[in-house]
Amino acid sequence: MVLSSRGHELLQVLRNENPTLNRYFTESNNYEEFRDILKDHALKILSENPNAVKYYNKEINTCEGYYSITFRDYASIRILDYIDHAGRTFEDLNQRGETELSDPIKMLWDAAKGNSDDIYDDFFEDMVYLFRQLDGRLKREIPTKSQILEWMDRHPSGLDEEIIKIRKENKNRIIRIIIEKIDSGEINDKKYFFTDETDFEAKKATVEKWWNESVFHLRFAVRTPEMLNELLGGTLKPAMIERLNRAKDKGIPFFVNPYYLHLLNADSPDFAHNTDLAIKAYVFYSEELIEEFGHIVAWEKEDKVEPGKPNAAGWILPGHHTIHRRYPEVAILIPETMGRACGGLCSSCQRMYDFQSGHLNFNLNKLRPGETWLDKLRNRLSYFENDSQLRDILITGGDALMSSDNSLKQILDELYQMIKRKKEANDARPEGKKYAEMLRVRLGTRLPVYLPQRITPELCEILGDFKARASKLGVRQFVVQNHFETAMELTPEAVKGIKMLTEAGWMVTNQLVFLAQSSRRGHTAKLRKVLNDAGVLPYYTFTVKGYKENYWNFATSARSLQEKVEEKYIGYVDQKYYDDLKAMPDHPENLVNNIVKLREKAEIPFMATDRNVLNMPGVGKSSTFRVIGITRHGRRILEFEHDHSRRHSPIIKEMEKVYIIESKTMSEYIGQIRDWGEDTKEYETVWGYTLGETEKVMPIYQYPDYDYDATDEFTNLDI
Repeated sequence: MVLSSRGHELLQVLRNENPTLNRYFTESNNYEEFRDILKDHALKILSENPNAVKYYNKEINTCEGYYSITFRDYASIRILDYIDHAGRTFEDLNQRGETELSDPIKMLWDAAKGNSDDIYDDFFEDMVYLFRQLDGRLKREIPTKSQILEWMDRHPSGLDEEIIKIRKENKNRIIRIIIEKIDSGEINDKKYFFTDETDFEAKKATVEKWWNESVFHLRFAVRTPEMLNELLGGTLKPAMIERLNRAKDKGIPFFVNPYYLHLLNADSPDFAHNTDLAIKAYVFYSEELIEEFGHIVAWEKEDKVEPGKPNAAGWILPGHHTIHRRYPEVAILIPETMGRACGGLCSSCQRMYDFQSGHLNFNLNKLRPGETWLDKLRNRLSYFENDSQLRDILITGGDALMSSDNSLKQILDELYQMIKRKKEANDARPEGKKYAEMLRVRLGTRLPVYLPQRITPELCEILGDFKARASKLGVRQFVVQNHFETAMELTPEAVKGIKMLTEAGWMVTNQLVFLAQSSRRGHTAKLRKVLNDAGVLPYYTFTVKGYKENYWNFATSARSLQEKVEEKYIGYVDQKYYDDLKAMPDHPENLVNNIVKLREKAEIPFMATDRNVLNMPGVGKSSTFRVIGITRHGRRILEFEHDHSRRHSPIIKEMEKVYIIESKTMSEYIGQIRDWGEDTKEYETVWGYTLGETEKVMPIYQYPDYDYDATDEFTNLDI
């Protein structure tokens, strides 16, 4: 492949901006000489900071070294890592397992000498910014608090009066179409039909009542692109309808309930332009997802389970699909109820891997619990009961709150009995040999976002009753783990649901998936603020998982780091307030007031209690990485280590480092946000974020201490 005109231009920019580098090109007799001169140059810069040298040589731990190196040091270390890892090949699951060679300095030399075979423009743009950072022109200047607040103000929330008005119009349109389809016989439902209603206004009033019932939205969920377009007022472009039909034909499920659909703007006034990008990203499928469906590989290796055999983290698990585990203290339980389903389908869902085999779907009738499900539940809970380290259970799916009230009550009743038996069994064990007892119960759900009508007084009575009983057995933390993606998903209905959950005594937290659409300046900071205002604490900010199938929604790890350093910092809670943080799970019903008080004392606009991380295949959540290579396309290669601040399976000592080739180049990411109207100059330092360090767990999420000495021995482990 001949170097493009854009590639020539970028290479010339690189040479013109860096006379020293250009001299190295011209005066070196061969590549080896050029490489050694460049290495000496980078080492000389690095030598000005002894800690940076030690960090590069891995003579000090990442945490100790990370915070003492400069932005210019980042560039020196990257060049040295590029040289140290030159010639290595990496499996690229963005290209269905093909291998990619990383030899960036050699590629740069070849291009300068006119031998630019198969090197793409984005590679050269990344190199331009690397050398701007090396010579100090690309500086990291942390934005001021006022600048960040201005960025936050760009993003409205679903609680703004103007947005509420737009959505009322959306709701009326959807209701009108549903009435027409019931009248015509196109929709015939045994539960939802008209009886005495004769005119439109009477029918509208009836559907308005139905709108407040979660079952209505599940029954009337959109399952075809044609119906989606109709409910959106015919505003979808033919190309999008054709794309969604190809997705359907390929077997990708399609499920959007009317409530969530009314959050999507069909006709946006100018002030609301692009405000619903993150919502659209969940509803509309990308070309890359459609292309890759059928070839998607499992991202989290430890979720591949053979009963009786250790998973990738070394844990022996009893079933294929009901228990997932990577850490000593916590495991996921997926009951065989409607909780295996969701209130809607997120386009970047990690379960797309399972959808390929037909294991998970949105045929809600088939997902109802069978006659033997209660026996299976008891069997799976015995795994927690007889494990020496498990103290935290996350009931999810799917979605924990998709289970009916009866099913959820059965689950919680059986969980209560398990917790009680585990506690009683400990009475016979000596100090130092006692098992970990259950301290935390979590419900994983997106229904406060997708379907807040599910949060009813009856549900909250079940949750409150369980908390009252389980608290007497020593369970200290009761958490509903949410998934709000954008401040636009915070609606009056959602806030009402959150209030009901906290009044039932459950702390509400949030896990954000850091989509490209939600990675715009100020977007995530605004989400943290409106969540806080509603009584929700941010828990994680996850980089998008997966490979090419999530290309469109992927925001690079560099952008996540930039967001953490340059935006989230204004919400950091000083250590002197950690006691206030630790106390919050004990009084969820007072979360709103306690959050307000702490923010006022700390003088922060929001509480940044989340960690920016990536859920790694096999080693858990981490943001400890170095960019050690780059492909000919310009896609960065990241070397990850595990999170050094928490306990892992002992197998971590035997695991090799994890290497990820990102699915999107930095140039492609910048081009994407430019197309959305962003000023890319505001993002310029993103090119230089190539070293990451995982944040420590905030005190609010730490496990309470036992009043006894628990065993250090592991059960259900084979490494």
